[in-house]
Amino acid sequence: TKLSVDQALIKASSYAKKNEIIEAQKLYQAVLLVFPKNIRAQKGLAALPIYKENNTKQNPPKKTVDLLLSLYNQGQFSVLIKQAQTLAAQYPQSFVVWNMLGVAHIGLGQVRKASDAFEKVTELNPNYADGFNNLGVTLKEQGKLDKAIDAYHKATTIKPDYVDAYFNMAVTFKNLGKLEKAITAYNTVISLSPDIAEAYYNIGIIQQEQGKYDDAINSYNNFISLNPNYADGFNNLGVTLKDQGKLDEALEAYNKAVSLKPDYFEAYNNIGNALKDQGKYDVSLEAFNKALSLNPNNADAYNNMGVTFLEQGKADEAIETYNKALSLKPNYVEAYNNMGNALKVQGKLNEAIEAYNKALSIKPDYQEARVLKLHQQAHICDWNSIEEDRQLFPLLGTSVKSVNPFPLLSLEDAPERHYLRSKAYAKDKFPQNPIPLPAKPIKRPARIRIGYFSSDFKKHPVAYLIAKVIELHNRDKFEIFAYSLMDSKEDELQKRLMKSFDVFRSAHEISDKDVALLAREDKIDIAIDLNGYTQNSRSRIFAYRAAPIQINYLGFPGTMGTEFIDYIIADKHLIAPHNKKYFTEKQIYLPNTYMPTDNGRKFSSRCLSRSEMGLPNDAFVFCCFNNNYKITNLEFDIWMRLLNKVKGSILWLSRSNQLSDKNIIKTAQKRNIDASRIVFADKLPMDEHLSRHKLADLFIDTFAFNAHTTTTEALWAGLPVVTKKGQGFAARVAASLLNAIGLPELATENEADYEALVL
Repeated sequence: TKLSVDQALIKASSYAKKNEIIEAQKLYQAVLLVFPKNIRAQKGLAALPIYKENNTKQNPPKKTVDLLLSLYNQGQFSVLIKQAQTLAAQYPQSFVVWNMLGVAHIGLGQVRKASDAFEKVTELNPNYADGFNNLGVTLKEQGKLDKAIDAYHKATTIKPDYVDAYFNMAVTFKNLGKLEKAITAYNTVISLSPDIAEAYYNIGIIQQEQGKYDDAINSYNNFISLNPNYADGFNNLGVTLKDQGKLDEALEAYNKAVSLKPDYFEAYNNIGNALKDQGKYDVSLEAFNKALSLNPNNADAYNNMGVTFLEQGKADEAIETYNKALSLKPNYVEAYNNMGNALKVQGKLNEAIEAYNKALSIKPDYQEARVLKLHQQAHICDWNSIEEDRQLFPLLGTSVKSVNPFPLLSLEDAPERHYLRSKAYAKDKFPQNPIPLPAKPIKRPARIRIGYFSSDFKKHPVAYLIAKVIELHNRDKFEIFAYSLMDSKEDELQKRLMKSFDVFRSAHEISDKDVALLAREDKIDIAIDLNGYTQNSRSRIFAYRAAPIQINYLGFPGTMGTEFIDYIIADKHLIAPHNKKYFTEKQIYLPNTYMPTDNGRKFSSRCLSRSEMGLPNDAFVFCCFNNNYKITNLEFDIWMRLLNKVKGSILWLSRSNQLSDKNIIKTAQKRNIDASRIVFADKLPMDEHLSRHKLADLFIDTFAFNAHTTTTEALWAGLPVVTKKGQGFAARVAASLLNAIGLPELATENEADYEALVL
């Protein structure tokens, strides 16, 4: 900063009073270089302790010290070192010479040599605070963080108002991971010198890491008030606001950052992410392209662009941009993980698993990639590979790092861990502050308004289950709204649903916050989330609080783990009394079963035959039309034993993909079951799918994640279902349905009873 002569002299005097001798020397020397006869500068320099001590034989003459300072100010560190080494031999007790030697070594990046020099300084003058501060800096640079802290403490003990030492101490505490102590040190800096903006900025970074978003925002605002033209402050403020889900405010901060620094590519990248989270994909892509125009080597922008393309359903474009990101940053684990997601969408499951494995080879503790990999391995029935990771299951998403809870529902029956995963996921992903609720109405409305929110208002299991419920709502008491959250090709079931609701809103192009605001405008009293944490869910809508009462129902078989969902609809069979503590929602129990079905579903008028389905006419047919990812080696081993015991019997499974077909056949053959005894069922129109259940003899269920909609279809067709009651919600649905129709004896308590009853 350019100072006038008067300002420089006042500041130099201030440094001298605070015993910051080197800083005072620099300013006095700077004045004398331009105005050699300035009396105030001459007297000020002569009065410094460094020159007073030159009167002793321990120190070189004042002119010699001036020469050293001049060399330092000119950046001639190598010359300074030679001069100081010569003087150190002549004046071995001069801490002034050793200090100059230390700062010269720092200038050349010779940290170890500088540290040795400062050690000598503190030995020669144990009351020289600058020496301990300088020593602390060199120890920190060597990674000796605890010793650096000790040095800073000594500096501040000698000089309690030593701002630089407290600042350096704070930085070192941060590097040690001692965040609260770092904040305390920064606060001391602020108490001593309230105009040091960087202290507020650094506190904000720590608070952001701690998840203390409100505190971080206050710190960044304090920084900005002192330094309103520093773009990084606005950018960091924007990141914190985004972490809170305040996307509009985050965008304001990012835009202020780029107005101050038009080439700020990181801020444009952040703008793209915020717009993506708002569902404004086209504008988001424009921001990423702007970031790349400023920095074509920005791998993050390519990766984020890929995520945006994938959310638009453009998997090819997503993969292309992920490849660009990886060409720039070959060990980019997030890009490999996202590549796996895109390949999965394309149905290239083996390649998706390879991408997840690549991410894990670089970062073995990358929990998100491991969970996604396990889910795809379940889809292809690669049970051996899943078993290799089983010992890791208890750690996945249950503590520090969050993962989507859904994929692990089928891999283990563990209510407490499902609960912990949902809590961690909700806390991490949905920190939004809810939109303030309106005042409670004085008078009960004539009709309560119910809003159903789903991305699956189409041919989908949830839509088949809920359709008749919507049609049979009592319109004298209720007004029924739909909020369709995903664009989908119109089909017969969607047309039926559109006619069933009083109001059908297409909300796929509206941001989550705007969907919540739309529900508020519609004066929705009860919002029902039919997705939960399933595919294409938009839970952030409920984090914003779409309605005074919000309910988790039907789509996700478990707790959402968050306070913004008030209730879960269940029944007395689904949630065992000792497991109620693993739900954040209050439970609403329906009298028989929580699951509805449409008692008007039609069977095909066409007569289907076993031969047409590839089944022998005279065989006993065991059937399981669950998604293949629900099958584990535990059930499959039982099924193979049953096939061995029941001569000529057949196992009829739903076809998922070619890889799962091959793995199932391979595993069966290892259990001495011929491939011809495993038959796969292809997709059929719904009426024919219902009808073909009649060709089977017994439906045998999976354990951790039962047949849900599939149980209702089997029972509706008259096909008995044998299940095993587990512990978690997803593991007790079939038992709930069997109890509802008066067949509780078909729900067994353990694997042995299940196998015996089936036999």
